[in-house]
Amino acid sequence: MTLKDILPFLIPLIIVEFALLAYTLHHILTHQHYKRGNRVLWIIVTLVGMEFIGPVLYFVLGKEDN
Repeated sequence: MTLKDILPFLIPLIIVEFALLAYTLHHILTHQHYKRGNRVLWIIVTLVGMEFIGPVLYFVLGKEDN
């Protein structure tokens, strides 16, 4: 398999990944309260675990329930 064969599958995944990252950062920056940790911690976790892990961890462990 070449990159040309895989590219049609990678492009949607990359778009979803960046959309999830953008939504997570927006949510972190616009909210003041978190279940665990603080804003700086969640920004670091989100950016370091940029793939799906960082944003998913935030929504599971950090996002305060409304």
